[in-house]
Amino acid sequence: MAFLPKPFEALKKHFNIPVFIPELACPFQCAFCNQRKISGHIAIPQSHEIIKTVNDYLATFPKENCHVEIGFFGGSFTGLPLLQQENFLRLARPYLEKGLIQGIRLSTRPDYINGEVLALLKDYGVTTIELGAQSFDPEVLKQSYRGHTPQQTIDAAKMILQQGFDLGLQMMIGLPGDTLEKAVTTAKTIISLGASNTRIYPTVVIKDTALHTWYKQGKYKPLTLPQAVEWTKHLLPVFENAGVQVIRTGLHPSEGLLSGEELIDGPFHPSFKELVLTEIWYDKLQSIHVNPSNPIVISVAPAQLNHAIGYESKNRKRLLQKYKSVKFKADARLKGKTFKVTSVDV
Repeated sequence: MAFLPKPFEALKKHFNIPVFIPELACPFQCAFCNQRKISGHIAIPQSHEIIKTVNDYLATFPKENCHVEIGFFGGSFTGLPLLQQENFLRLARPYLEKGLIQGIRLSTRPDYINGEVLALLKDYGVTTIELGAQSFDPEVLKQSYRGHTPQQTIDAAKMILQQGFDLGLQMMIGLPGDTLEKAVTTAKTIISLGASNTRIYPTVVIKDTALHTWYKQGKYKPLTLPQAVEWTKHLLPVFENAGVQVIRTGLHPSEGLLSGEELIDGPFHPSFKELVLTEIWYDKLQSIHVNPSNPIVISVAPAQLNHAIGYESKNRKRLLQKYKSVKFKADARLKGKTFKVTSVDV
């Protein structure tokens, strides 16, 4: 019996249980990826390890008002042999049947999608399929050794939606040949294809990749951190205005990136999204025009308070260069990124 995807309930808190499954036999060598290093250092988890991971996560989640998904990440899941895919999905299905989780999601390549694969995923209750689109510019994909075309991503996205799955489309910015204009076009294409969610990953130079070689030869230069923040500042509102959920902004702070052992160069920051939201809010706050001699109070929605103040109070410090006194406060009556300014005459 097939398990059909259930609609995501926006009011419920969302939790992911990540299960990392590297694809050890990937025939592609994307310019930004070091699959050989991944293969040598990350083993495929055993069944008992996956069960323990799921149980450990479930023990920390609230019992009510939450939406829990098991996510198979770390490689191209549907590039694994069908029997191996089935073995992993068989471990997750009992949790779905018992209502302990509400969905199963996985990430894969666009050219690893076909009718046989989708039938298997639907039978085991997979709800969301994320495709690593990276870009919809053919030249960017070609220069990055991605190994698939924009049309293959488009075709795979259509098949996924036709079979009733939720569609996620991931993108990377700053790949070889990329521009802000191309990145915006990719974002708009992701929206037009019907994706309900996306991830935005800035490209970084990882040790022993093609990008690393080109970097040493002076043939590739990654975006600086300010450039990556600027690009993403333009992309986030595009998705938000279209109702597409941005699940992640910036690379996950893995041990290798934090320690610098694997990272050669590029716009990595453990609080990348905070940097982006800080700049988005600063652009909005520049519309304030009151008497600089007067103290001002800026009221924002509670969820936006930290973003409005800025990463390490950056926006408050900027405003203090112009205004005598600046105070931010939460106002539950305000929604989204709206704000109210009160200027006190002295």
